[in-house]
This record gives sequence, C-alpha cells and structure tokens, in this order.
Amino acid sequence: MHLSPRTVGVVAAVVTVLIWTSFIVIARASASHHLLPLDIVLARIVGASSVLVPWAWWLMRPARRAGQNVGSLWGLSPLPWRVTLQAGVLGGLLYALLAYNGFFFAPAAHASVLMPGSLPLWTTLLAWLVLREQIASARAVGLALIVLGDLLVGGASLLKAFEGGEVWKGDLLFMSAAFCWSAYSIMVRRHGLDAVRATMAITVFALVTFVPVFLLAVLLGLQPTHLFSASWQEIAFQAAFQGVGSVVVSGIGFTQMIRAFGPVRSTMITAVVPGLSALGAVIFLQEPMQWNLWVGLSLVTLGILFGVRQAAPKALTPEKVA
Repeated sequence: MHLSPRTVGVVAAVVTVLIWTSFIVIARASASHHLLPLDIVLARIVGASSVLVPWAWWLMRPARRAGQNVGSLWGLSPLPWRVTLQAGVLGGLLYALLAYNGFFFAPAAHASVLMPGSLPLWTTLLAWLVLREQIASARAVGLALIVLGDLLVGGASLLKAFEGGEVWKGDLLFMSAAFCWSAYSIMVRRHGLDAVRATMAITVFALVTFVPVFLLAVLLGLQPTHLFSASWQEIAFQAAFQGVGSVVVSGIGFTQMIRAFGPVRSTMITAVVPGLSALGAVIFLQEPMQWNLWVGLSLVTLGILFGVRQAAPKALTPEKVA
C-alpha cells in the first residue's frame, strides 16, 4: 500500500509524540533508580547501535560490492565524515548527555516545559539565522508566550539557587539539550538528510566516540558507574526504551517529520508533549504542580499551538550530500 508523504509525516508525528511523552516520565523515574546519568547514556547508545549498526552495514553492502567508497567511520556511518560529525555531536551525543544529567536535578514537569517547549523557540531562531527563514509577526507572538512560560518555570528555580537549590541546573541542562536538538533539526533540513541514514550516523558517531572513552574512564577509576551492581532487567529496559525506542523509532520519526513539514512546524507539532508529560509526572511520579508550573505550561502550550496555526511550510532546496 502506497502512503502519501503527508500521511507518513502524520504517522511519524503521532509515534514521535507518544515516545517523547514517555521519555520524559521514564527518564525522570530512572533518576531515582540505580543507574547514573552516563550509565543510561551508554545503555541508550548500545541499545540503538544493536539495531542501527547492522542495518547500516546491510544498507551500504551493494555500494561496497560495487567498489564504491561510501560513508565514513570505517564504513559504519552512511553519511560523509563532516555531516556525521556535525549531526553526531548535536543529535547523538550532546543531546543525550545534557538531557539525562538534567533529570537528576530537575523534575519531569520542568523537562516537560523546557525541552519540548523550547524547541520551537530555538528552531525558529536558528532557521532565521541559518536558513534565512523570516519570522512572521504572528509566530513571534507565539514565541513570546513560550519565552514567558520558560521564564516562569526556569526563572523560579534560578532564584532558589541562592537558597542552595539545584533544580536550576537541570533547567539549564534541559534548555541546552533542546538547543542541540533544534540545531540538529535545522541541519537535517539544510542538507535534506534521509531519516534512516541520519539516525544511523548520529548513533554510530556516539558509539565510536563516547563508548570507548566512557569504558576507559571507568577502568581507570575516573568515572563512577553502577552498571556492575544494577540488575540486568534494568539495563535491558534502558537499552530497549532509551536506545531502540527513543533513538531508533522516534529519531527516524522526528527526522521524517522534518522532511514532511519542515523544522519549525515539526517542533511546533509537539505541542501536546508538555501537557501530556506533565500530566504523566503527576499521575505516575506523584510530582507536585505549583502555580508557576501550571501557568508556564499553559503559556508554552498556547505559544506552540499559536505557532502551529500560523506557521506555513516553506520550500527549501537542500544541499547535496555526497
């Protein structure tokens, strides 16, 4: 059965939203269990690599048989080295390091507002700077609402830093993670990257850079880890959900959204994620919702929805990727 590009984009959007919502709740719940942030990053990379590395090898097999010099990183990445490096740093490594560390400082409700809520803000600004897309006045209003919502959430915890609180650290990490993912989405749009190949490239980059360094640091006693004392069920679950689900499935889904709707509309389609994940944090994690969180969440969601209603896709000729 042949599906139209728009239908594929809609399906990808639904799946991505569901996984992103679960990701926030599960990542915060994991922070109260045994594994440390970098342990979860390792499980994420290994889980995703178990699917994507063999897939990438199979994908490039015909070109190798024909004697073509394909990909990079010893033939594991299907993209050229420069593109693999840029995408891998932004979408594969920095995002995971920043996000998972953030969950060990701030609650899931903060992540609900500051990560998916900040994506339209960062993406619009980067699209303006990199892709020369104009910011319409109506969209600027939506972005202003997002900024106000972020300030209500992050600003309150930043003020409490003087009282010795550490929630503000998680808030800054969440905002930084959102910036990295927005930069990755702009890069995907600029180069016209294939969804599957882009996700393979960022995973392979993380595999060949982070994993050896992490294991060496553990062996030298420079990096603490709870991998050897955690249950195999916990490690397997993190590898399956954080790796296969959050990277393989939602990574390909989000990249497909970008190709179908463009980077700005794709990040704005995630308008339901803040509300759903915040509700999940209240129900499953028993997190309290103070007034500033409710108001901030409402402003961010309203700003994203306003941007979705006003945003119009813009055609872009992608750069050629050899």
